[in-house]
Amino acid sequence: MVSGPADLTAADYLDGAREMTAADRPYLAHLLAEEAAQRTTDPATAAGIRASFPDPTTARKESN
Repeated sequence: MVSGPADLTAADYLDGAREMTAADRPYLAHLLAEEAAQRTTDPATAAGIRASFPDPTTARKESN
């Protein structure tokens, strides 16, 4: 059983990111994935996580 945020693993954060994606909450998914990437020791894995959950605020298109 997890007793606090310090006990969460990268996998826990990725699970949360997937849940937020399914709930159509892309920004929360991105934040959770970023935390997962920071908790990952392998740079290639961290890069893959970041690529899978890009920051939706940078992908917004402005409309007139």
